[in-house]
Amino acid sequence: MSPVFPTVREVLALDPVRHGAPRLVAGDAGLDRPVRWVHVAEVPDIASLLGGGELVLTTGIGLPADDAGLRAFIGDLADVGVSGLVVELGRRYVSGVPRVMAAAAERRGLPLVELRRATPFVRITEAVHALIVDAQLTELRATEEIHQRFTELSVEGAGPGEVVRQAAELSGCPVVLENLSRQVLAYDPAGESAELLLDGWEQHSRRIRPAGRTAYDADSGWLVTAVGARGQDWGRLLLRWPGGGELATARPRPLPAGPDGDPDPVAGEPAPASPGVPPTRLTILIERAASTLALGRLIRRDAEGLERQIHRTLLTALLDHSLPVDEVALRAKALGVTLERRHLVGVMVRFRADDPAENGPPADLGEPGPAAGPARLRDLAEAVGQALRETKLVALTSAVDDHVVGVLLALPDGAAEDRALTAFATALRRACVDTPATSRPDAPLKADGSRPDTATRPPRADGSRLETVGRLPAPPRHDPVPRQAGRAPGAGRAGTVIIAAGSGVSGLREARRSLVEARQIADAARRDRRDLLIFRLPHVGLAGLLHLLRDEPRVQTFVERELGALLAYDAQHPREQLLDTLRAYLEQGRNKSAAAAAAHLSRPAFYERLARIGRILDADLDAVDACLSLHVALLALDAIRTP
Repeated sequence: MSPVFPTVREVLALDPVRHGAPRLVAGDAGLDRPVRWVHVAEVPDIASLLGGGELVLTTGIGLPADDAGLRAFIGDLADVGVSGLVVELGRRYVSGVPRVMAAAAERRGLPLVELRRATPFVRITEAVHALIVDAQLTELRATEEIHQRFTELSVEGAGPGEVVRQAAELSGCPVVLENLSRQVLAYDPAGESAELLLDGWEQHSRRIRPAGRTAYDADSGWLVTAVGARGQDWGRLLLRWPGGGELATARPRPLPAGPDGDPDPVAGEPAPASPGVPPTRLTILIERAASTLALGRLIRRDAEGLERQIHRTLLTALLDHSLPVDEVALRAKALGVTLERRHLVGVMVRFRADDPAENGPPADLGEPGPAAGPARLRDLAEAVGQALRETKLVALTSAVDDHVVGVLLALPDGAAEDRALTAFATALRRACVDTPATSRPDAPLKADGSRPDTATRPPRADGSRLETVGRLPAPPRHDPVPRQAGRAPGAGRAGTVIIAAGSGVSGLREARRSLVEARQIADAARRDRRDLLIFRLPHVGLAGLLHLLRDEPRVQTFVERELGALLAYDAQHPREQLLDTLRAYLEQGRNKSAAAAAAHLSRPAFYERLARIGRILDADLDAVDACLSLHVALLALDAIRTP
């Protein structure tokens, strides 16, 4: 974006000025000063009537005749801050302006230009004023577009990445959004190299110290504004303006020579914008972008944090290939998570049951409702984050769907894998209090000597506490697998949280395989009744394998072939449920007495049911191979019915 007002250099390039054969005599250092207005003067004390920023036109007929008077005239103009002085030759000065005037202008850095051909000043005035008005209208239209664009983004609830992208597109400059720790949350290089933009960002950002909430740091060339609302800033938005700081040209280029050998201000390449303050519309743009980001943060304040959203974007990108791996690595590094040249391990954490009631709903949520699932997942994600902080592990982590929290651990080498996973899983179990407080002998006593039925969780990110995770799990309405004979109710019940880890990989391009493997293991472990600290691939038995293959048409066809007749019978006789009888018989190793006790039936009644099942399925339930086939079909049916 160019400034609202044209510079002296741009004015000298206008046709009415070029018609006068301009020649720069002195003050080339001030050619990039903005011209606020054009003023024609023929008296020596004109400075008292000026306000600064004017381009003064004169024929010189009223200027002092002595050297001291000319020096004072130039000094007064420079003191008031005029942009330049243009003198038409022919009436007072024929061959050129006096040397003393040129020397004084050079000493004060005031551009002094001769017009060697007669030129109507009115044409210059009209051209410059038209340029100024046109630039102001352009600025006004651009400002209106900025307001309209960011208003639409606010209404649409656009994310930080889209807001930053639009800011970069409107300004044509690189834009970076960072948190208070100087970690990059979103960026757009505006066509430049992202690697160069983000290289050593934290150290570079800490050197950018503008004065004020929105200000320009001339030393670094960054326009900065705070991002936040209600007196709570949570980040900064930075825009790199190429007109100043490290990107500005230290010395203005001299005017190249024209056809006659004299300097021609319009020949050659255009000069860079002048160092100083960025255009007003850039300040408006960055402040509107910051307010849009702050508003979006307020709207989403009850959702996951902004850093967690970026984590989720990167994890999802690895799972569905929506971003190049190199860009994922670059964005993760800018967020403080180095994934390159690291040993990576995918981990998935989930509750064993999707229904919150089956794991025990948090007390502050009351009865399970539509909000219970998202709140429970958010609490699990917070527990995972706390476990990572406690064990000082570096990782990308966020919820990857409605039930699972994903983690991509970045370890220095493969030798640390087992130790890191064990430490993380142990810390996570403590954080989410997987076992009920009433079952732990070390649980603190209440004042009346009883043990509490809840355990206090660590504080959330907002400082609040959730004191309900340790509640005893509610018993399921229907347990498809009867308890083993002689086993006490609840004994050996698996933990409510499953931690599954994939195989470690040595590069980011293989990270998806580890994440997908961990996700499959977590799904399969839901059918496993063991309460393992970490589930790995070797722990996935037959039930887990069938769970992974539950969507395979050939497995479903096998189930229908083996059990279809019995399922149809149960559908017509819902009070009998012979499938549960068959399940009890097979799970008790074909021990009919133990199976009858587990099914709470008398032995004659149980034997009669077994005979009926044999007739329905046309199978010999005393044959090992037939029972094996039916048992596999039952496991596959359970896998198919488990979402």
